[in-house]
Amino acid sequence: MRTLATYNIKGGVGKTASAVNLAYLSARGGRRTLLWDLDPQGAASYLLRVRPRVKGGGKALIRGRKSLGQVARPTEFDHLDLVPSDLTYRNLDLVLDAAKKPTQRIARLLDPLEDDYDLVILDCPPGISLASESVVHATDTLLVPLIPTTLSVRTLEQLTEFVAGLEYPPTLFPFFTMVDGRKRLHREVVDQLRAERQDVAATLIPALSVVEQMSVQRAPLPVFAPRSRVTRRYEELWAEVRARAGIRR
Repeated sequence: MRTLATYNIKGGVGKTASAVNLAYLSARGGRRTLLWDLDPQGAASYLLRVRPRVKGGGKALIRGRKSLGQVARPTEFDHLDLVPSDLTYRNLDLVLDAAKKPTQRIARLLDPLEDDYDLVILDCPPGISLASESVVHATDTLLVPLIPTTLSVRTLEQLTEFVAGLEYPPTLFPFFTMVDGRKRLHREVVDQLRAERQDVAATLIPALSVVEQMSVQRAPLPVFAPRSRVTRRYEELWAEVRARAGIRR
């Protein structure tokens, strides 16, 4: 089982859209896929038409009264399950702080799923917190969506410094979203980061309004817009993710 997470310190960079589309593409390829919506806002749960509620909330999971397998729900799509969001996730830091070895709690929750899923993707809220630190410790690869702006790229530098200090750091895989090739700043930021780092994805996710339609259609892009340019880019990004994270065909 491989574990990925879409994470960025900054919000509004396309984490949830990326998590949902990549999870769907994984499941479409026949992999047993689980998406965990860790954001208390519950956007991924909404897009996949699953009620954002976990009985007992985040406290029941962290304290071991509920397992992820018990709260996972099937979606409308074959091979794709979801651990839904819950409003109590907003207090996850407090619950983790009261637990033993808090940075290992997410990993311990994922361990029993080894025989049930081929891939787990965590959709994480923005910010630096104890919950995000626990996610980083549990993840093989951190997928880091970036918009082509100076402030967004700066958060990647901060994340890189943080991960470098870990004993067993995950692989970072930054990729650009909401790219408008007509904007000079976007082109310059993309070119500069690619010149500075070798780990940036080749695929660029364009800024197209069809992405916003995901919240209207409540479905992944390949389902309702299979021929869209942004859908093709997500398919190309998924191929890069598979290669980078060592996910079998």
